[in-house]
Amino acid sequence: MTVDNILSHASLEWKFSQVFGERVAGEDIQDVDIISAIGFDKSGDNLAIGDRGGRVIIFERNDRKDTSKNIHTRNKLEQLNLTPASHPEYQYKTEFQSHEPEFDYLKSLEIEEKINKVKWCVSPNGSRFILSTNDKTIKLWKVKEHKAKTIKEMNHDQYVSSENALLAEMSFSSEQGKFSLSSGCHRDLSENTAMNKVASKDINDMIPDLDDTSWRRCRKVYGHAHDFNINSISNNSDGETFISADDLRINLWNLEISNQCFNIIDMKPSNMEDLTEIITSAEFHPLHCNLLAYSSSRGFIRLVDMRQSALCDHSAILLRAEELSRPKSFFTEIISSISDIKFSSDGRFIISRDYMNLKLWDIHKGSSPVAVFKVHEHLRPRLCELYDNDSIFDRFECCLSADGLHFATGSYSNQLRMFSYGYGSAEGITTEAGKTPDRKPNLQTARRARRRSSLSNLTRDFFRHGNEHSSSGSNEASVDLNSKLLHLAWHPTENLIACATGSGLFMYYA
Repeated sequence: MTVDNILSHASLEWKFSQVFGERVAGEDIQDVDIISAIGFDKSGDNLAIGDRGGRVIIFERNDRKDTSKNIHTRNKLEQLNLTPASHPEYQYKTEFQSHEPEFDYLKSLEIEEKINKVKWCVSPNGSRFILSTNDKTIKLWKVKEHKAKTIKEMNHDQYVSSENALLAEMSFSSEQGKFSLSSGCHRDLSENTAMNKVASKDINDMIPDLDDTSWRRCRKVYGHAHDFNINSISNNSDGETFISADDLRINLWNLEISNQCFNIIDMKPSNMEDLTEIITSAEFHPLHCNLLAYSSSRGFIRLVDMRQSALCDHSAILLRAEELSRPKSFFTEIISSISDIKFSSDGRFIISRDYMNLKLWDIHKGSSPVAVFKVHEHLRPRLCELYDNDSIFDRFECCLSADGLHFATGSYSNQLRMFSYGYGSAEGITTEAGKTPDRKPNLQTARRARRRSSLSNLTRDFFRHGNEHSSSGSNEASVDLNSKLLHLAWHPTENLIACATGSGLFMYYA
């Protein structure tokens, strides 16, 4: 991130791209359909979504796929009044039930099936590996694409009898008491063959056309290692290990070993009354496998080196900002609690989100943040109200672009806030997810919400395109605290943001 890079970039102009699972006006949103986690893989070709129903839904990029069913030249596209996609577009691929509700009889505690985090693992052989976690249990899933041949036509007038079945029938047939037909076959064998022919005809009539399918299998289950709810999981750059963090501990796992982990950070005091802070988020360094960062409820970010000692919580570089100009109040520590942190792609910078601000940190200069972007400053006079209705404890996520110059986070009223470092307005760009009047109308007729087997709301064809511009500035006159944009992710190589509000998945590109 240099001055030349900053000057060479212009402010991004955001446009609406796609939406999946959006509800129409008056349609109820079931709690199990609300999206609770979102994440791209390293290539950006796959997107995983987790919801409160314990399901993981996978989308795949389709604008670059060249299949025999959908190949168009530029001349053909012009004749069809179509244009090649200038940004990533995705389509629904598959989904599976990752977690089920459980009950801990020893602690008399119900464990929700809600997915807290999803993370993609390195895929060396084309298979997709996904880590998903609820409050207590982490699972490693393998999703592999299976190509099946398409059956185009069947000739019912001919039948094919298995040679092995014919030999078996012949060998078990008694020569005595049976006479052969002119064709050399036994009477009962001919009758069986005729029956098989009719049955085969009925079966062939029911065979559907087959296409690319995916099968999934749970490879590993990493459980019984956290006494408190898991809030973060992060893959290591070595492709072999990952960390899981709860309120007081961070554990290091090997992907191939599910019955053993190493506790590398333990913030639990001998007396719980002496507890002053908890862990809120943890993230591995994208390049160096020995470095990781974790944030706390006091607004601190600690960068630790696992080579220093087995227990890493005493040898950490502290990133903190002192707000000396503003007097402290009852809400000071609550609003300074960091809900999410993300490394830049080069590992030099960290973006953090607390309740009020989005902050950019240089890991080599920990005394103060490089930049502060105000997100909820207009809500400061309403902190008492936010505390009474527990909105002050909402955990908003953050993300940043591949070049480390642009940042995004969510807010109330389903607002998506986007900022740039070094240029652009300090207020950034604000757009309300779901409020896009220029989108093309949905051609599918909406039906009342009903639970259909285990399929999520995202499998329905509530899918649209659009090309309208986002609005600049934020509407602070009215704030809907019940509509909040908590989860979002930035494409690893392109300027595309996927964000979730309720049960809807929205995508914006620049």
